[in-house]
Amino acid sequence: METTRHFTATVYVVNEGATALHAHPGLGIRLPPGGHVDRDELPHETALREAREETGLDPTLLTDHREIASETSRAVPRPRHLMLADVNRFDDHVGHQHIDHVYFATVDSRAIAPDDGEEPAAAWDWYTAAELRAADVDEDVCALGTEAIETAAAD
Repeated sequence: METTRHFTATVYVVNEGATALHAHPGLGIRLPPGGHVDRDELPHETALREAREETGLDPTLLTDHREIASETSRAVPRPRHLMLADVNRFDDHVGHQHIDHVYFATVDSRAIAPDDGEEPAAAWDWYTAAELRAADVDEDVCALGTEAIETAAAD
């Protein structure tokens, strides 16, 4: 059996020292907004689109790249991290993986208002760094969420 891989993008949105996570219905874990990169879409565009659809918030990416452009090329916001996530694991084999582009962003509000068809606002909670460390969340979600909060505070 071969391993399939899809490109995804995730964004940790931060407001006043906390980041938003929702209960993912299919995976049974708490995650930030994110999803699959659509055809002809850049990963940072996916991160922003997914955050808007899933939370109703309008994120501003925290970028650390210099703007470089010419007539034929331009800089694209780079992710803070690239993660390889095993989505389906079998006894001796990984069946499906996500190559996840992880971004950090700030938002002006904590008023979650998801688009129709998304998880309801009640599925979302805001976590400070201390609350992340005390919560039952995956280790990478805790580490990335804490880093996003710290990055937003320093920006």
